[in-house]
Amino acid sequence: MDERPPQKPWLLFIRLSRPLFLLGAVLLYALGVGIARYLGSPVNWTAYFMGQFWALFLQLAANYLNEYYDSSQDVINPNRTPFSGGSGVVGKLSPQTVLLSAAACLVAGASITVLMMRTLDLSSGLLFVMILAFLGAVFYSMPPVRLVASGFGELTTSILVANLLPAFAFMLQRGELHRLVAMTTFPLTALHLAMMLAFELPDYASDLKQNKRTLMVRLGWQNGMALHNALILFAFLLLSLSLVFGLPLMIAVPAFIPLPLGLLQIWQMRRIALGGKPNWNALTLTAVALFATTAYLLTLAYWTR
Repeated sequence: MDERPPQKPWLLFIRLSRPLFLLGAVLLYALGVGIARYLGSPVNWTAYFMGQFWALFLQLAANYLNEYYDSSQDVINPNRTPFSGGSGVVGKLSPQTVLLSAAACLVAGASITVLMMRTLDLSSGLLFVMILAFLGAVFYSMPPVRLVASGFGELTTSILVANLLPAFAFMLQRGELHRLVAMTTFPLTALHLAMMLAFELPDYASDLKQNKRTLMVRLGWQNGMALHNALILFAFLLLSLSLVFGLPLMIAVPAFIPLPLGLLQIWQMRRIALGGKPNWNALTLTAVALFATTAYLLTLAYWTR
């Protein structure tokens, strides 16, 4: 019997909101604005903060919907880490409260959308990106689509976070895309997808039992681990190719600093594949550190050049 005192509701909401991933979204949004600034566009701070709050409300809605629809499966997983599965809050907060929180965030996001359309010059391309982001975030967990159970949810999330979010921030500042956005974000997409696979490996047995068709389950653990390792190598290969196609040297070079972390992550995966005792917290923490440091160093390079 759990005799620990119940947590305060505001602490539960912090857990529910997954603040570490919110900080990641702030970082990737800043990356998109940093690229625009590097190309000579003065930062429109009104657009910056309106877009940032729009993205955060959409992410919060996606977090809450995921918790509402998936918590019953996530909570029974004995190998959950701080980075995988749900937050485990549903049951301590009522499901209705979680669902209402998601609805409130969507309403706030819609209000900001109207305000942006009235005060900013939103291009058709930018509106298309916003629609894609909305559809991907909402239907990641929500029926009838439920991308999370289709095997495509991980790819959708990686594109949303590592591609569309920086592109959205960039287009708010410049109105149209530039090849630097693609050259910078495609390696991050590969690292993000590798991170998602690392998150799912501790959940593999539970997801298989619950018939939760994640990408790792669909691939099988051996193929999923091989894909994880290939994605890390592919990310740094893309960075190298980006240099050939015009990514400035002083932007790209700092992004290679986390390469030893990537090799460590590959070694951890290989060790588990060969039968070594897994340390799930270390595996997922390294995955987060690899993606976060690469994104941070790219963002810092754009903002300081």
